[in-house]
Amino acid sequence: MAQSYDLIVIGSGPGGYVAAIRASQLGMKVAVVERESLGGICLNWGCIPTKALLKSAQVFQYFKHAEAYGIAAGDFNPQFDKIISRSRATADKMSKGISFLFKKNKIDTLQGSGRLTAGKKVLVTGADGKSSEYSAPNIIIATGARSRQLPNLPQDGKRIIGYREAMVLPKQPESMIVVGAGAIGCEFAYFYNSIGTKVTLVEYMDRLVPVEDEEVSKDLARQFKKQGIGVKTSTSVEEAKVTDKGVNVRIKGKKGEETLESEIVLSAVGITPNLENIGLEELGIKKDKQGRIEVDDYYRTNVQGIYAIGDIVHGPALAHVASAEGITCVESIAGLKPEPIDYGNLPGCTYCQPEIASVGMTEKQAIEAGYEVKVGKFPFTASGKATAAGATEGFVKVVFDAKYGEWLGAHMIGANVTEMIAEVVVARKLETTGHEIIKSVHPHPTMSEAIMEATAAAYGEVIHL
Repeated sequence: MAQSYDLIVIGSGPGGYVAAIRASQLGMKVAVVERESLGGICLNWGCIPTKALLKSAQVFQYFKHAEAYGIAAGDFNPQFDKIISRSRATADKMSKGISFLFKKNKIDTLQGSGRLTAGKKVLVTGADGKSSEYSAPNIIIATGARSRQLPNLPQDGKRIIGYREAMVLPKQPESMIVVGAGAIGCEFAYFYNSIGTKVTLVEYMDRLVPVEDEEVSKDLARQFKKQGIGVKTSTSVEEAKVTDKGVNVRIKGKKGEETLESEIVLSAVGITPNLENIGLEELGIKKDKQGRIEVDDYYRTNVQGIYAIGDIVHGPALAHVASAEGITCVESIAGLKPEPIDYGNLPGCTYCQPEIASVGMTEKQAIEAGYEVKVGKFPFTASGKATAAGATEGFVKVVFDAKYGEWLGAHMIGANVTEMIAEVVVARKLETTGHEIIKSVHPHPTMSEAIMEATAAAYGEVIHL
């Protein structure tokens, strides 16, 4: 007789574990299936440990430039093994935090790989090969994603690696080629370059962080080149050959072909959803044209009682998006009739230095959508707080609809902008106008007052430019 629950969640990433906790709060008996560590990729191999690495790099950069702040520093060098150990310890602490939350909310953890079977059942197979069956009227698939592999850049886990290996290399490489200039690629390029690895960043599109506003991409490229990172855009990887010393990578750009040599190649060209061997085909669960599970506004699949959230459905593959989807899904199951997620108001962040944060339409997207726009821009060179902090790189750019004052988008590059973007998300949720932002008194001196100044610039009222 299969043990029964009100809800079984397959996967304990930021979508799965959040859904499980919210379901428990709503009175459901919940179990979560997990084959590795609680917290999924985000807590163990993504968001959290990478931020620990980036903080170590930032601290090292502080030491390198200490004299600019009036501080005499002695000899110092990055200790790569200790940087990695700190990152892993951070991840382990966060994973244990999820375990505590599960116990607090009386959520059962089913260790092993989950597979959907007929009759609203989940077969869980442990590392020892033994299987147990569980049942629930509601099952959420939250299996996440893994590093995407290119045919001409096959990962061997040693010389050609993905993001997981990049976090636990046995020693710091002297040189690295990073293929892909999205958030993951840019963060690792910054980290390794900052601690002394010679880094070349290769991007197939015509600019770095191609989903961002074009001015942000241009400024990041300028900053990366200033930091010593090699930047090659509009460039494809044709072939990669592993040698005794590293990897020879043949690339093709605007000036033709050339071969780069590197100790390590990091492939950061996106992700692939984990949908194999979980029983989708047997149950007839539909996928969309992108190969992700097809769901409605409340994450219901075409099979009654089966739901899907996170990286395996439409929308950006971001931890905070998966969490929001998990809550919306569970509240719908509980009959609370939650408001569907507005996918046009989801913030995106990249945590290299300078940081990048954005939400809504870019200037180009707004014009293409038919809006007449008002655009304001405020550089951090004009910010008192940024100047005092020695962090004057970047700017805040805002886009408004000229006719009705709707806040269409915001795009930031600079220190701590990932902490600032939430103001814009909330303001857009509340349908705040530009004039209301200008009249909302922002504290001085702060980095965040640049949002108000940029808005004032859009309406011809800026004071400090």
